[in-house]
Amino acid sequence: MTEKTNQNSTKMWSGRFREPLDPTFESWQRSFPFDWRLVPYEVEASIAHARAIEAAGILTSEELLQMEEGLRAVARQQAEQGEAIVTANPQAEDVHHYVELELTKQIGDLALKLHTGRSRNEQIATDMRLFVREAINNTLAGLTAWRKALIDLAESAGEATMPSYTHLQRAEPVLVAHWLLAYVTMIERDASRLTDARKRMNLCPLGSGAVAGATLALDRTIAAAALNFDAPTPNSMDATSDRDFALEFTQAIATLGIHISRFAEELTLYSTAEFGFLDLPERFSTGSSAMPQKKNPDLTELIRGKSGRLLGAATTLATLIKGLPLAYNKDLQEGQEPVFDAADTIAGILSVLPAFTASLKFRYDTMKAAAHSGYLNAMAAATYLTDKGIPFRKAHEHIGNAVRLGLETQRELQQLTLDELRAICPQFGEDFFPAITLEATLDCHDVIGGTARSRVKTALAEAKARLAAAKT
Repeated sequence: MTEKTNQNSTKMWSGRFREPLDPTFESWQRSFPFDWRLVPYEVEASIAHARAIEAAGILTSEELLQMEEGLRAVARQQAEQGEAIVTANPQAEDVHHYVELELTKQIGDLALKLHTGRSRNEQIATDMRLFVREAINNTLAGLTAWRKALIDLAESAGEATMPSYTHLQRAEPVLVAHWLLAYVTMIERDASRLTDARKRMNLCPLGSGAVAGATLALDRTIAAAALNFDAPTPNSMDATSDRDFALEFTQAIATLGIHISRFAEELTLYSTAEFGFLDLPERFSTGSSAMPQKKNPDLTELIRGKSGRLLGAATTLATLIKGLPLAYNKDLQEGQEPVFDAADTIAGILSVLPAFTASLKFRYDTMKAAAHSGYLNAMAAATYLTDKGIPFRKAHEHIGNAVRLGLETQRELQQLTLDELRAICPQFGEDFFPAITLEATLDCHDVIGGTARSRVKTALAEAKARLAAAKT
């Protein structure tokens, strides 16, 4: 064997090559600097594969036991050293290569039997599914905590009121609880998307080989069951190249990030002196290095920014996959980091968001005062005239005229006299004023999903029940 051949001898593919890799290219193309974090999943998948090849007669029961013990020792070593294993193992090309090299140190040449009947193409597809599955579980747990914080806030708000906005202009009064439950509804959609994606992805690629299926008569259900997958993947070409599960995950996380960003934006606005609806908790805020009076909404602004990062991860992955022919292509190596980044980013957000939400303090008096002004009862007023038999378009016009009179005389609708109102429309009566109180304005929205007090009470109870069911 030549010296040049020796330089490639530790590679998993060395037999076919005689010329050593260009050193710069070798370093540049390594994935181990980022896929090292897949070691726990690689180990579990390798144990599952070892059980399958033991059943196929490649390993004895004693060899299987020795291999499992060696693999778990590799996992423990990685857990202890963390990212330091990257610099400690410069020869490792990727996570698969690292595990094989370390396993060889543990159990000798027996480690070389492990790759019988499998390919790195199916290995990485399996590792990434295991990673995404765990990331989904962690995200769902974080969402449950955030839902609880929002529901607890909604319950403590009682019948406190606030303005709602369309076009960022005051629209109609709503219960604070109704506003908070809007985000609970968004979260429930996010959780359902993630749960659905998890179910769809829970198939095991092991046994798919490089592209055409394993060359051994493996019982693929053994590995699938060992890894808690529902079944083996049905097509080897699809299994080794499929990244739909990663795309669905990043897209669902990007949508979740948008919802979180909208919440953060509203809190940022509502905490300004111009709104004055809440005080941001000091333990989640910082000050200005130049202006002593400032309390900056760092958490909400960071979350707003990180939502763009999540969108970027999903876009990167979609762009990467869209032009790839079947089956595995090296391009897919670039699909790992966006998935890692999305998982890390959402984990970071959800590590602080529930506690931050739980610590919010609303200025209910200010919110109620804002709900009382600005003609937010105009829709209820139009409904009053509609109930008198006036067509809505005409009722809308009459109330518009009343609002204009109020604007010109700096009075709210409830401050206009009955004579002034009757000059606009004779159907106005004494019962108009009780019909446009804040409570009546809320309760006229007495439909499923509306802000009527009884409806919000029911909606809150239902949200609590769904939360309890999600925890079980």
